[in-house]
Amino acid sequence: MNSQRYFLLVLILVVGTTIASAQSDAPNAQLDHFDLNAVDKSLDPCVDFYQYTCKKWIDSNPIPGDQPTWSHGSKLNLWNQGVLRDVLEKASVDDSKRNAIDQKIGDYYASCMDDKAIDAKGTSAVKPELDKIDVLKDKSQLPAALAHLHAITTALAPSTDSGAKVALFGFGSSQDLDDASKVVAAADQGGLGLPDRDYYLKDDAKSAETRQQYMAFIQKMHELLGESPALAETHAKTIMEMETALAQASMDLVRRRDPANLNHKMSLEQLRALTPHFSWDEYLKAIGGAPETPHYLVATPDFFKGVDQLIATKSLDDWKTYLRWQLVNDSGSLLSTTLSDERFDFYGRKLTGQKEQRPRWRRCTQAVDRDLGEALGEAYVDRTFGADGKQRMLNLVGALENSLATNINQLDWMTPATKKEALTKLHKIEDKIGYPNQWRDYSSVNIVRGDALGNAYRSGEFEFKRGLAKIGKPVDRGEWLMTPPTVDAYYDPQLNTINFPAGILQPPFFDKNADDAANFGAIGAVIGHELTHGFDDEGRKFDPNGNLRDWWTEADNKEFEARAKCVADEYSSFEATPGTKVNGNLTLGENTADNGGVRIALAALQNVLKASGKSTQVVDGFTPDQRFFIAYGEVWCSSWTPQFLRLVAQSNPHSPPQFRVNGVVQNMPEFQKAFHCKKGQPMVSDNACHVW
Repeated sequence: MNSQRYFLLVLILVVGTTIASAQSDAPNAQLDHFDLNAVDKSLDPCVDFYQYTCKKWIDSNPIPGDQPTWSHGSKLNLWNQGVLRDVLEKASVDDSKRNAIDQKIGDYYASCMDDKAIDAKGTSAVKPELDKIDVLKDKSQLPAALAHLHAITTALAPSTDSGAKVALFGFGSSQDLDDASKVVAAADQGGLGLPDRDYYLKDDAKSAETRQQYMAFIQKMHELLGESPALAETHAKTIMEMETALAQASMDLVRRRDPANLNHKMSLEQLRALTPHFSWDEYLKAIGGAPETPHYLVATPDFFKGVDQLIATKSLDDWKTYLRWQLVNDSGSLLSTTLSDERFDFYGRKLTGQKEQRPRWRRCTQAVDRDLGEALGEAYVDRTFGADGKQRMLNLVGALENSLATNINQLDWMTPATKKEALTKLHKIEDKIGYPNQWRDYSSVNIVRGDALGNAYRSGEFEFKRGLAKIGKPVDRGEWLMTPPTVDAYYDPQLNTINFPAGILQPPFFDKNADDAANFGAIGAVIGHELTHGFDDEGRKFDPNGNLRDWWTEADNKEFEARAKCVADEYSSFEATPGTKVNGNLTLGENTADNGGVRIALAALQNVLKASGKSTQVVDGFTPDQRFFIAYGEVWCSSWTPQFLRLVAQSNPHSPPQFRVNGVVQNMPEFQKAFHCKKGQPMVSDNACHVW
């Protein structure tokens, strides 16, 4: 329910796809570093800066078969996974001298890697859970069945910007939007097998083709479970009808970006009245008792009205069909090779253009990171993250925060009253670097060697119940939402924190041996991006304490909206792939953060260089400002399949990389001055957008 905003250097989608290196079966990879020789000097940076910084890299780095996209972040992600693989392979040796953490992460990994044992079990691994659905006698038993499915599959099907991915709806804990010090029970829309509601509702030819492919996938999976083609086809139609009805009741992605649209408080009595055909009392009993919550935060009441209508009108047999499908689809990555490959064929090949499965060791490493992430992350931190790197990172963050403070003070469109509130919020931002201060305790999780799917279910149930246990208690400000090896970063508007896992604090994003221009252009822009999220069209609606409160004057609200519209309109003109344009309203927060982040990072660099007397230092013919922009462009060098570009453009709040580069620099007079661009050139916008 929190509206955390991610930098998204590594995209993790419904298929668990991550950016990887071409040598993706290698245990390790060489890290990339900032390279001035990588620019293509035959090109004019003022015509297409992304191509200027990235063409040589793109030309020499085709997308590997097991990936839908490849970038500079690929090698870092693979390098991190290589470190984790070494940890896991040593921990997986069945040795009585292992400590409790090594036993859990080692046996989980060994069980996942044992594809022969998984194949030998076949569908029997999931049969006990399917049997629980088959024996349902009445729709009054649906709440308890859903509660169990949510417990064991929530980790396997993590939420996206569209809502929950588990069966029917999502349920858990969230900070209260109006009082961020409290944790309340929360419910949200969910239940879809395709990435977003629009995949079910759009009437263009490509969307229709995707729906047909999805139905064929559902039918094939049912046949692999032992059904006749005719029965499997009938079940596929039933599932598609039910998911389409859920999509029709769902809130669209753009409306979900406004936290006020998700802020619906209800008592238990009101929740009962919202869905008279669904017993919340039975559901709450099945998850372990009704949480002591001040109220229920129901993100999408209209969706739950649609759910109630479906429960009233669809037969018990239809519901069994739907629940079985949700269970099998969520569990598919840990079922037999035949089922896993069929699932990959749709979510990988057809949806993203990925040609082949990633090596099993990478999938299993990711699974351990997902389910036992802080246990594995502790070992990663021990090997990779030093105190000197953390201190330099803190210095960078401090420089960026000072730069943003100066930026706010100098804004010519904001009144003093709002500036004062903005500075209060900025100074209250907490910086989290590397890893949590308190490691999570997994001692209650039962990991059984040889039970890959059971391990995922039990660790998922641990996480589901851990979330429920927060309800009614003070918020834990020390909690992280990403594991230490993650190549990403995020801003949490309700905790008012910026969070940088150790995984991203490696080259090419952060290099202890690189000059300031390179680090400010790479990780500095990431820091600036996350800080700016506190003041984008979503983040600005939260006050310094993380409460949803309008602290802006009416005049400043209007000024902000006009500038934000400029950004939305600008990015809506960009075509991600033929026939699919960037959704400027969906990507507004990320685009605002990109533009503001680069601007304040450059200003911070200039302050540091001025203080050190190096503001005019030229390296290989490039000034500090030029090196800064080249570093920013280089971190976004990437190649994407057309299918993946279309998926991201339709359902992801981040713009594709070329627009994260060109869309930013064309708005910056500082860039045009650095590269001597002239009016009329593509990287000189006639109507430059400037929010922060």
